[in-house]
Amino acid sequence: MGLRHAADIRSLLWVVIAATLVALQLARPELAPYLFWVSCYFALACGVMAHNHNHCPTFHSKSSNEVFGIVLSVFYGYPTFAWIPTHNLNHHKFVNRAGDATITWRYTNKHSFWIALSYPFVSGYYQAEPTKMFIDRAREKNPKLYRRIITQYVTWLGTHIVLLAVAVVAHGWKTGLFAWALCCLIPALFALWTIMLFNYEQHVHTDPWSEHNHSRSFVSPTLNFLLFNNGYHAAHHEHPGVHWTKLAPLHAEMAKDIDPRLMHTSVWWYWFRQYALAWWLPQLGTVQVGRAPFDPPDGGQLDLASGDVDASEMGTNAAMVR
Repeated sequence: MGLRHAADIRSLLWVVIAATLVALQLARPELAPYLFWVSCYFALACGVMAHNHNHCPTFHSKSSNEVFGIVLSVFYGYPTFAWIPTHNLNHHKFVNRAGDATITWRYTNKHSFWIALSYPFVSGYYQAEPTKMFIDRAREKNPKLYRRIITQYVTWLGTHIVLLAVAVVAHGWKTGLFAWALCCLIPALFALWTIMLFNYEQHVHTDPWSEHNHSRSFVSPTLNFLLFNNGYHAAHHEHPGVHWTKLAPLHAEMAKDIDPRLMHTSVWWYWFRQYALAWWLPQLGTVQVGRAPFDPPDGGQLDLASGDVDASEMGTNAAMVR
């Protein structure tokens, strides 16, 4: 059951804190309005840990890794297997090019508050297809994997039903539902939405055809402590299988080759400049760095569903998304 990396003691501690917060709020509903925002952070952290766990398993034991993934899903808000078809096998393959279910430019390459706000819903919708295909393929060809997927769904949903039932039995429908929503439902929805928002920010207006300018990175030590080095996104894409503790030195090695416009110290300042100041001073907003994702180096028309290039139809969709 041992950890593969000692630093993941903090991952386990974060899960214990997340569980303690849920238990405290279900036991004392009057505390939920004051603590739910802390649960939102820990749910988000569990989402980041689920991402890291799918790239670099936390434990030596396969069974321990499966249990840990299930536990994370309770806080993150969705079975963690879904990272495999939508992220590991899709996003990392296409990196915001056609074929990536999470592309930032599906309807427009503009970068605005309203597009960022709606992006998680659009991205979630299009991630449903590779997830369904993955489940269907597992059911047909890999019964063991399919059983693991069903186990994750049953455990994730069943745990939330049990937590809701406990809250209702202890405090009645009104108070119980209120407490469960604040400490479980809202944090999970917040984590899902924010994880997808981060993906948008890390890839909008970047150059997926570039060796190093394919991602936007946030290098704040505080942010990267809180989110297990998720800010070093360019390093992660170039070294997806390494443990999260190794991303900072890897980023330091490659930083000189990254366009400075794709490295930010504060995510809060980045958001304020992009969604407040740039409203009045557009020159302060992001611009397309390098080649746009819908503009392949060798020309050709991009098929959003498959990523194939059809040179005979170049021009139509490229014009639509500019």
